[in-house]
Parts: sequence; C-alpha cells; structure tokens
Amino acid sequence: MAQIVAVHGIGQQRKGADTLHSKWLPALRDGLRSTGRELPAGDDLRCAFYGDLFRPKGKSMDPPYTAADVEDGDEAALLQAWWAEAVQLDSRIPGPDAPGKASTPQLVQGALRALTLLPFFKSIAQPAMIYDLKQVRLYMNDDAIRAEVQARVVNAICEDTRVLIGHSLGSVVAYEALCANPEWKIRTFVTVGSPLGIGSLIFKHLRPAPQNGKGAWPGSVERWFNISDAGDVVALVKKLAPLFGRERSIQDISISNGATAHDIEPYLTAAETGHAIATGL
Repeated sequence: MAQIVAVHGIGQQRKGADTLHSKWLPALRDGLRSTGRELPAGDDLRCAFYGDLFRPKGKSMDPPYTAADVEDGDEAALLQAWWAEAVQLDSRIPGPDAPGKASTPQLVQGALRALTLLPFFKSIAQPAMIYDLKQVRLYMNDDAIRAEVQARVVNAICEDTRVLIGHSLGSVVAYEALCANPEWKIRTFVTVGSPLGIGSLIFKHLRPAPQNGKGAWPGSVERWFNISDAGDVVALVKKLAPLFGRERSIQDISISNGATAHDIEPYLTAAETGHAIATGL
C-alpha cells in the first residue's frame, strides 16, 4: 500500500499512472537518498492519474489551437501573468507595449511568442501551451471535470498514505482533496511548482473558498512544504505561508532547477524535496 501519493500537473493527457510512476519513482528515490533515506519499495509510491480526462476523444492530435482560441478572462489573464513574470526573470524577453490594458489578440500573441523564449516553454508548441491554459481553466470552472479529477485522487489514497505530493496544477487538486477529506491520515503535504497563490485566477476559486484573504488549512496535514524555483513562472507566488499559514506554518523553500525550472524530475531529486518527503515516512 502506498505511503506516498503523487498528483501530476497539466499536459499529461497522453500518459498514464504507470508511465508517470516510472518517471517519478527514480527521481523521488534520488531525492530521498540525498538525505540518507531510502524508499522501502516501488509500490510505496502511487500516482493519481487524471490526464486522460483532458485527452481529445477519437482524435490523433491535440486541437490545433492558435492565439485566437485563447479565451478572454481567466485564460488570457493567466497567460499575461506568466508573461509578466517572464519579463521579470529575463530582461531580454520583450514586455507588452501597454501593460495593464485589457487583453487583445495582439497581446495574447505577444505573450505566446515571449514565453517561448523561456527554456521551459521553448520545447512546448504553441497549440500545446494553449491547451495547458484550457486545462487549468476547465479544472477551476467545470464542476464535472473537477469532481472526476478529485475522484482519481480519492481512489489513490489508502490507509497507509502519509505523504501527498502535488506538482503544478496537481498541487491545487491535492490541496482541495485534503480539505475535502480531513479524516485522511496524511500528515505531510509537499507542493512543488505550485500555482496555488495566483490570486483571482486560482486562489479565489479554491474549494473551500478563502476567508478574509486566508485559505483553509488542508485537512489533517501537520507539515506543509512548498518548494519552488525562482525561475518557475507557473509558481507565480513563491511564498504560500502568508496565504495559508493561519493554523500552522508552511515552509516555503526556494531551490534551483536550472533551465528546467518547472520540470518534476529536478524538483524531486532536490535534497530539500527529499527531506520534506522523508519527514512523513
């Protein structure tokens, strides 16, 4: 039975639980080993997979999205928030000519072009980047999708689970699952590359809804480690303690993943992540 359950992020629609397990497990073991710990067995890690819920049915490829398919509202706002962060990280990335104005097709196209200059987004085709935006919006706004995704996490948790790890959008999914199931015996929550702190786009849409600017504490968790890379534009808000640290403290930890700022492997191989996971074993 799995002591550790992992929840993946966006862009995994053509993978599966076993595929992700084969990717996460070696990196997680390396991170633990750097702290002098060993994962007892491979079945101590289980991946809660939900990517297939976003996989186009009966099609050989993802929809050929263009800038015109980025919807006004949350999708355009999230894209421009990533762009603004990218400009802060790298002065060579061009910023919008008119910051703060309402979204326009030109601004969306400019954001898409600018983001491809970042190492993380450089390998992602524009249609795939837009598809990732839509996955975030769907989860946050479509009750049916949200319920199905949550069910996948619930089905992965067992009596032995003590650590829950959420990467990218998976950190939002994992957080909401913990809040909805306070009876779980999970004591350690680890978020990596988390967008939980993005104000009007994610934070304000969380369930349960934040009260007086503070998010609910996630269920029975005793320790929450939030780990981010300074260059990870998906984790726009690096410090979650001011937003969620009402009942207990959150350890906000900064690490360096190099050019692969948002990738899961360098997050898991980091000694800081290994230590966070080890506290729950």
